[in-house]
Amino acid sequence: MKVKEAMHEGVTWCSPDTPLSEVAKILRDEDIGAVPVGENDHLIGMVTDRDITCRGVVEGSELSSLTARDVMTEGIEWCWEDDDMHEVLHKMESLQLRRMPVMNSEKRMVGILSLGDISHSLAHDQCGEFASCVSAHHS
Repeated sequence: MKVKEAMHEGVTWCSPDTPLSEVAKILRDEDIGAVPVGENDHLIGMVTDRDITCRGVVEGSELSSLTARDVMTEGIEWCWEDDDMHEVLHKMESLQLRRMPVMNSEKRMVGILSLGDISHSLAHDQCGEFASCVSAHHS
């Protein structure tokens, strides 16, 4: 199975200068767990609800002044839409990633492969093993 057969197609993304309140609205309105951040036609980061909480709220910053760049996670791993699903799952497991951006041959982000997508594409026992791996405590 190829990644493109399991991934969620289409991506809502933001620029690094997007106010954090707008990022939070995207998460809520799209019912998603992460928003990719792009700049100059490149993926430079991701913002999750956890990033907003742990880097925005907990740090005590004035939330109304924060942008996606202030809380985003950098160094994002991604995969190709034509990659073998099992190889990508192994990579996600080893890095404990619950979601991974998916690029096409033109290096355009065309989707995201998430835990939810995987749960609909794999056998029950495989999905349980994957969820256990990506949810394990970080060492």
